Amino acid sequence: MAKATAETTKPSEKILEKRNSISPVWQFFGVTESDPQVPRSFLVTVQTENGKVEVEEFGETVLSCKYQVEKDPNPRVEWKKIRNRDVSFVYYEGKIVGGFQGRAVMEGASIRIKKAMLLDSGEYRCEVSARQDSRPLGEATVSLTVLVPPDVPSCGIPSSVLTGTVVELTCRDRQGTPPSLYRWYKNGIALPNTPAQDPLFANSSYTLNSSSGTLQFNTVSKGDAGQYQCEASNGVGEPQRCTAKFMQIDDMNVSGIVAAVVVVSLVVSMCGLGVVFAHRHGYFNKEHGRNGSSEYCTTPQDYSQDFKHTQSFML
Repeated sequence: MAKATAETTKPSEKILEKRNSISPVWQFFGVTESDPQVPRSFLVTVQTENGKVEVEEFGETVLSCKYQVEKDPNPRVEWKKIRNRDVSFVYYEGKIVGGFQGRAVMEGASIRIKKAMLLDSGEYRCEVSARQDSRPLGEATVSLTVLVPPDVPSCGIPSSVLTGTVVELTCRDRQGTPPSLYRWYKNGIALPNTPAQDPLFANSSYTLNSSSGTLQFNTVSKGDAGQYQCEASNGVGEPQRCTAKFMQIDDMNVSGIVAAVVVVSLVVSMCGLGVVFAHRHGYFNKEHGRNGSSEYCTTPQDYSQDFKHTQSFML
């Protein structure tokens, strides 16, 4: 019975010894026993050093992948890209494929992208399969975001507006990633978010939206005239500005508007008097129309009696 106990103890000792030793696969990829990311397990385990990677466009980055297997000497490594539910291979059957050919290389199980493009943004999955292991498949996911600096924004600035009206200036950058934030300038001076707090703009009444890029004057005044310019920035590369444009504020022609109103009122009044006059003289009365036309209408005569009388006379 003691012999059986000794025999059952030896395999467990071997297992314990193997658990405390580094896998040859990990050693191949330069991982030491002191690495805290090394799991003490015999099943396929896949990990990444950075689950969220950001890189500027045309820059270089690494999508890391480390794995440990139980006993399969030739595990299979694949990289896939998932974007908008579309899955495509990046590393398959031992080689880089697709759009990454020529600008990406494998470093162990990791991928080094030498020239990141905007279309590279997405989710990547490192899959390791070891058919001889108890759990034959493991995977790790890495999210890649390619950062793009803003382009020169497109600005909508009217050249002339009337006092007292509502005016909106627009600014839009369609290239930057992440989306740009916007800032407006008047005569080279940045507009404060709250004009009442700045003596230079205390008489202005406007609303700034740094996310959408709109600058709206609730009631534009003569003091709002000037050169306006918008700047787009997203923390990547240099901020970009559109060409400055002068916005002129014209006074509203009040006397012209009053004269037009008076003329329209006179025309409406004359039309109303004409209708009243016509109604009083019966031009809208149906009986009047019938009486007026009776002079020209005659009642048809019955000639049949005359014809009979003539016949009787002839006889």
